[in-house]
Amino acid sequence: MADVDVFISNYTLVDPEIYQLWIEGFSSSEAVCYLKQKGFGHSMGAPIDLIASDVLDHYRTYSLIETYLHAPTKLMEQSCFQLEHHTRDLIIEKYYSIDDVVAREILGKKLSSRYRKDLDEVGEKTCVKLKSCRRQFDNVKRIFRAVEELPGTLTNNIMQHFFISNELAKKYACIVFLACLRFETSKKKLQYLSFSDLLTCSHAIMIYWTYTYQHTGPEYYDTEMDKEFLLDLRELRCLLDKEKEIKHLVCLRLKPVLLERVFHELDGNFRSYWRALITIACNLHRNRELRDLFVDLCERLVDPWRQNGWNREQVNKFLSSITQSVLDLEISRDQETRCLWDRYMQVITICLDKMYHI
Repeated sequence: MADVDVFISNYTLVDPEIYQLWIEGFSSSEAVCYLKQKGFGHSMGAPIDLIASDVLDHYRTYSLIETYLHAPTKLMEQSCFQLEHHTRDLIIEKYYSIDDVVAREILGKKLSSRYRKDLDEVGEKTCVKLKSCRRQFDNVKRIFRAVEELPGTLTNNIMQHFFISNELAKKYACIVFLACLRFETSKKKLQYLSFSDLLTCSHAIMIYWTYTYQHTGPEYYDTEMDKEFLLDLRELRCLLDKEKEIKHLVCLRLKPVLLERVFHELDGNFRSYWRALITIACNLHRNRELRDLFVDLCERLVDPWRQNGWNREQVNKFLSSITQSVLDLEISRDQETRCLWDRYMQVITICLDKMYHI
C-alpha cells in the first residue's frame, strides 16, 4: 500500500517564509532546495522528505486560497479556510505585492492577453520569476478593471475593494492613473526613470491637476483631469511678454548662490528655459500634449540642463526662484494668473526634481 501523508488542523496555518517563496514564483521543489540551503528544519533533525511534504501541503493550501484572493471580499466571507485576522491581512498584502522593476515594465503597456504571453521577457530583464510576473500583471489588470470608473480617489477605492495597505494602494493608483490617461512612459529617453520617480510624479498630477484639487466627495474623480484648469493655463501666455522682468528677478535671486559658469549659462539661455515652461503649460489642454508631458520636460529642459552641466541642486534653485519671481511680479496685478502659475508649477517642480538624474 502507498504511504499517504495526512495533515489535520483547525485554523489554516500559513508559514510566512514558505508563502513568500510561493508568491515569488518558486516551484515546490525549488522551495525545498532553498529551505534546505538555509538550514530549514536542521535544528529539529527533520528529514528532507518531511520538509518536502510540508512544503507541498502549504503550496496546495495556497493554490486553493488563491481563488478567493482574486476578490478579497470573498475571502472575508468564505468559511472553508479559518484564518486569523493578521494571517488574512498578511496573505492579501503579500499576494498583491508588486516589484517596482516589474511595475516599471508594465507602465505604458496595454493590459492585454497578448502582452501577458510576452512576460517571459519581463522576467528575464528584471530577474523576477515568470510565475510572479504573471501574478503581478493579473493583479494590475484586475485592479484596473475594478476601479477605473469608480468615483472618488483611486487610492481609497483600491484600499476599500482589495483590503491592502495605503502604501501598496498608492502604487496601484499610479499604474491605473497613468494607464487611464495614457501618459507616455515607454520611450527610450524615459527608460532611466524608475517606477518610484513616476509614482511621485503621477501623484503630484492627481493632487494638483485633477478635479479632486480642493474638492472632496464621491462625485470627484482623480482619474479625470481638471479640463477648465488646463484650458485656463493658456492665459499664462501673457507671461511671455514679461520675460525681461522675470529674468531680472530670477538673476537677482540666483547670482549670489550659483557658480559663475552656471549663472552665465542661465543668463544666455534663460529665454529657452522660460519659453519651454510657458509653452508646455499652454498646450496641456490638448490630449496628445498632456500624454507627452514627461517627454516634453525631458527634451526641453532636462536634456539641455544636463548638456550644460547643471546639478540637481542648481535645477531646484532655478525652479524655486522662477516660481517665486512670477508670484512676486503678479501678486499686485492679476490674482488669477498667480493662482494658475502656482498650481502649474507645483507639479512641474516635483516632476523635474524626480526626472533630473545625473
